Amino acid sequence: MGFWVSLIVVVHILVGVSVIGLVLMQHGKGADMGAAFGSGASGSLFGASGSANFLSRTTAVLAAVFFSTSLALAYVAFSKPKGVDSVTKSVVESASSSAPAEAGAAPGSTPASGESKAKDIPR
Repeated sequence: MGFWVSLIVVVHILVGVSVIGLVLMQHGKGADMGAAFGSGASGSLFGASGSANFLSRTTAVLAAVFFSTSLALAYVAFSKPKGVDSVTKSVVESASSSAPAEAGAAPGSTPASGESKAKDIPR
């Protein structure tokens, strides 16, 4: 499973950098010289823009791959293994199972002297 997660992370990073590069290389709609002087307002947001060129189609495909790898990484991050819930719980369980029992004391019993090993906490 570790190989697949590493592969997804590498693909995710490469696709992300590629999308950034492709977006920076594309020519904007209102980036003509006339747009700097206010004549770029004639191009509306929902106007006919013509067919998509190679850069915009490649950006769309890479964006879909980026979205897919994001979902795959989210699924891997939130899928829990069947065993121990957390690292601290596994450390506590391993410490309690490896702690030596006191001589003459039954497991799980309290100390015979009446004094607890923990310090009293002022309230």
